[in-house]
Amino acid sequence: MKHGFIKVAAATPEIKVADPDFNSAAVIEMAKEAGKGGAKIIVFPELVLSGYTCQDLFLQETLIEGCKQALTETAKATKDVDALIFVGLPFEKDGKLYNVAAALNRGRVLAIIPKRNLPNYAEFYEARHFCRGDFEAEDIFFDGESVPFGMDILLKETATGLPLTVGAELCEDLWVPDPPSTGLALVGANVIVNLSASNEIVCKDNYRRNLVSMTSARLVSAYIYSSAGEGESTQDLVFGGHNIIAENGSIIKESKLFTTGVVYGDIDLHRIMSERRRMTTYPGDNATSQGYRTVGFTLEKTETELIRFFAPTPFVPSDEMGRRERCEEILTIQALGLKKRLVHTGCKNAVIGLSGGLDSTLALLVMAKAFDMSGLDRSGIQCITMPCFGTTDRTYDNACTLAKSIGATLTEIRLEEAVRLHFRDIGQDESVHDVTYENGQARERTQVLMDYANKVGGMVIGTGDMSELALGWATYNGDHMSMYGVNASVPKTLVRHLVRYYADTCGDEQLSAVLLDVLDTPVSPELLPPTEGQISQKTEDLVGPYELHDFFMYYVLRLGFAPSKIYRIAKLAFAGKYENEVIYKWLNTFYRRFFAQQFKRSCLPDGPKVGTVAVSPRGDLRMPSDASRALWLKDLENLEK
Repeated sequence: MKHGFIKVAAATPEIKVADPDFNSAAVIEMAKEAGKGGAKIIVFPELVLSGYTCQDLFLQETLIEGCKQALTETAKATKDVDALIFVGLPFEKDGKLYNVAAALNRGRVLAIIPKRNLPNYAEFYEARHFCRGDFEAEDIFFDGESVPFGMDILLKETATGLPLTVGAELCEDLWVPDPPSTGLALVGANVIVNLSASNEIVCKDNYRRNLVSMTSARLVSAYIYSSAGEGESTQDLVFGGHNIIAENGSIIKESKLFTTGVVYGDIDLHRIMSERRRMTTYPGDNATSQGYRTVGFTLEKTETELIRFFAPTPFVPSDEMGRRERCEEILTIQALGLKKRLVHTGCKNAVIGLSGGLDSTLALLVMAKAFDMSGLDRSGIQCITMPCFGTTDRTYDNACTLAKSIGATLTEIRLEEAVRLHFRDIGQDESVHDVTYENGQARERTQVLMDYANKVGGMVIGTGDMSELALGWATYNGDHMSMYGVNASVPKTLVRHLVRYYADTCGDEQLSAVLLDVLDTPVSPELLPPTEGQISQKTEDLVGPYELHDFFMYYVLRLGFAPSKIYRIAKLAFAGKYENEVIYKWLNTFYRRFFAQQFKRSCLPDGPKVGTVAVSPRGDLRMPSDASRALWLKDLENLEK
């Protein structure tokens, strides 16, 4: 439960239709199994104690009473299971029969929640046997105890401090325009469970999967869906046991069709609550004022052993098709943003400092696409290559080849003389390779670009990416400045994939070859003299691996996770690639640089937002430039490495 993680389970046992004793024993056995597996919420299918396909046997008193006794036995037998357990059964109240979910905890029946929407079409005939449960919760007596019975019930964990509030609905409730889960989420439920008996027909599993996924996204919640398995299959219906665990639009875990058993998933409650805090359109919860009944349950405070997968590159889709689609979309967003600026200002020329490095290469590709969209001749792309003390032949040659392959205008302006004159003016010893030595070159490059843009009636296009901006790895009023920064919300790990995508799809062998060589070149500002003709200043040796920093940036900016939580999941994501001490070192570096360098982000030029994470001061990151980092570093210092 540490860091808000909780393990949950959707369980489908083998059952026999109309045999509550057998079914209860199967539920008890599987509940104990799931409890040993660490699950704190365990959801069984709809009408699991009786079987969904009993048809007119539901009207038999023997079956109704047998299911009540089975519920009592199930509750008592799972007393030592540290979980909130949901089981389905037919339940009689005031002479009417209801299709219900019973919530169990610590050997007690805590609540009984009836199904609201009863399908009575196609293969479903529920209205023949059951009444609609559309009333507010009221108390009934079951096994000598007062138990709330009704739709408007929330189950809230009260012992561990975990922000866990659970609501329940049954099968068809999910498929209607106004499901009960909407109201439950609006008054505080962050986990919705669904006890279902959804039979299989061709392609229904895809629809069901999408429905569960999008419901969890719309409600900003977790959703645990447990469906009946093959034991229900009879006459014209076949059931597949399709169990799904989703969180805010993502499928965390899913069973294969036509199987029985337990599927587990780790739910991140802190992530859900973080999303709800971020969305100011998401209403605050006030269950009491809306007439909802809150019922408490307890769990033991234990640490969840995580089985959840954390992608080491959260900005980059893992599948090739998704990556290609994402790359094309991002390049189009970048190019359309630049096109608008070019058209609005009437510029026929745009100036870029082309270094032969990764970022300026991507910016050039975006410029070419924007010029094509605008109907402008690519010769108006003014590529300025500015060799100085740290330039290598490899990057210089790549810059020249790139410009020619794109059809841009290439101009070479050597900076050594101008920089040396500037050093003499300020009294800088050229042999001292300090920050003044480096930044003097960077600012001279920017001055050249700005003045050249004035000369040709154009604008300077910025090349710096979001990873550099997050770390403050930019020279203030040097490469930090431009008229429009096309890469400002593209992280370094994604920059690489965008360039690779272009190389794979451009259809130009020469351009593709030079793009691949750019990808193979170490990331460097090239401000220090080469060593035997090779790049001597490698950025990732100085600030750390960009794949780590992009991982940190995602969870810091997108979800607001604590440093200790980010460290925990980073160890899982990068297991076998980076030692724990290395992850800790660069995470510490990220926080120190992120807080210290906000002043650079507070005055960024315009640039297109392409994803859910961005550092623009005009929308995504309104952060004080002088905020203290002490609290975040304290959290890091207190964790075990």
